[in-house]
Amino acid sequence: MHDPKARVGHEVDVAVVGIGDGSKPPLLAIGEATWNDTMGVAHIERLRHVRDLITQAGRYDTTGTRLMCFSGAGFDDKACAAAQAGPDVRLVDLEALYGMA
Repeated sequence: MHDPKARVGHEVDVAVVGIGDGSKPPLLAIGEATWNDTMGVAHIERLRHVRDLITQAGRYDTTGTRLMCFSGAGFDDKACAAAQAGPDVRLVDLEALYGMA
């Protein structure tokens, strides 16, 4: 996704698009995945920014877009607090990913 103000491009590791019923297709989720890095709130804020850019572009319905963070090393306290604060952020660790939780 291109950010015209910052003149940079943004990439995500995960994008899930649903089927539109004659209107804009819903963007169900966007996400970031890391293996060795503990993810923090900066990852979530970056995904929020990307979602805002996608909303502005107008191609997808982003009203229900979830922000997904996948990490092999886990999440810091601020990321966990952000996930608990609202339903739009999901943190997926190895236990959740592999069904061990």
